[in-house]
Amino acid sequence: MKTMILTLAIAAGMALPALQANAQDAGADAPLTDRMAPEFGTLDTDGDGALTLAEMAAAAAARFDAADTDGDGGLSVAEIAARADARRMDGLAAMIADNDANGDGILQADEMQRGGRDRMARMFDRLDADDDGAVSAAEFAAARDHGHDRRGGHDGTRGGRDGKHHRGRG
Repeated sequence: MKTMILTLAIAAGMALPALQANAQDAGADAPLTDRMAPEFGTLDTDGDGALTLAEMAAAAAARFDAADTDGDGGLSVAEIAARADARRMDGLAAMIADNDANGDGILQADEMQRGGRDRMARMFDRLDADDDGAVSAAEFAAARDHGHDRRGGHDGTRGGRDGKHHRGRG
């Protein structure tokens, strides 16, 4: 019984990121991880427009079973790494497809820079606190310190978006 509960807890933990990402509105401009999450309709197996705990547990169990390639009821380092590698490869293929303007299946420098320039401009706008078109050393340091505060310091806490602190890993 304890083994079954532990297995379900692990499987639920594996499904949680996908379920959280699916709860967000995942449009074309959504982060890659949101677009890779299962569709609501896939999780809503009875089609009633609502997710039950049983449906969520079934999705988690299916993900666990898919990762357990040798069928021994457990996940080895190799199985977890293989699952992570497959997801990473899927993500990279999607990134290439999203940015491959000429459709040749590879990214040229100008295709990579197109998206990078947009991200860099957004980051620059955040850094340029006084909107003078330049980032001073003080603005740079303030942004670095703000990032450090959000990630947490030496006290083991991690700052959340809502200002609350959550226990970090170490």
